[in-house]
Amino acid sequence: MSYVAPFAGSPWWVPVLYIAVLGHVTNVCITLFLHRSATHGGVRYAKPTEHFMRFWLWLTTGVVTREWVAVHRKHHAFSDREGDPHSPQEEGLFAILFGGLWFYREAAKDKQVLEKYGKGCPDDWIERNLYTPHNGWGILMMLVIDMLLFGPLVGLAVWSGMALWLPVFGQIINAIGHAMGYRNFSTKDHSHNIYPFGIWIVGEELHNNHHADPRSGRFKSNWWEVHMGLMYIKLLAFFREAQAV
Repeated sequence: MSYVAPFAGSPWWVPVLYIAVLGHVTNVCITLFLHRSATHGGVRYAKPTEHFMRFWLWLTTGVVTREWVAVHRKHHAFSDREGDPHSPQEEGLFAILFGGLWFYREAAKDKQVLEKYGKGCPDDWIERNLYTPHNGWGILMMLVIDMLLFGPLVGLAVWSGMALWLPVFGQIINAIGHAMGYRNFSTKDHSHNIYPFGIWIVGEELHNNHHADPRSGRFKSNWWEVHMGLMYIKLLAFFREAQAV
């Protein structure tokens, strides 16, 4: 008996919804774990929640935690001046918007950047033996899962959409978030809030607010700014899975 993909031949909106939902979970893991916890230490999570987010990021992005953390910390150290790994003020808006992944990879390959800015990241057995040395295995596993769910062609298309999810949203924040929008705080950099256009990015759109107080897990400043990331943190805190530092 041959295998039949359960979602093969489904309406077009099914794979689109699948990409949107899984992509949203990826955004949540990026902002809650990589950004607010691993990079800035503003929130701590219970081990089950932290391990789920680490696993999900390995499965859907192939991001190495220490690399992401180091690049972002250097971004804050040199924000919008020489030394910033991905500033539209230094490199140009379109260079970061369409080529931000290249700038990230160049910074992530710099061993001095990793040594100086990558301290304090997870260093347990699974990180040393799977997540870091085999960071590409997860996204290949996701490709297999997508093909099993949707069939080879649609599965490949779905996987491609997921593979582009992080670079697209990341480059929007790094480019647009340092070029246009409104500012609540007169920070020394060019960070802007692009709310409400980026609300799906789970709080990252409140970029100027974040640069004003990087360590805070709360990016919201005005009452009318909806902060989805903070909602998730409060929900996890209710179940004792998160704690603000």
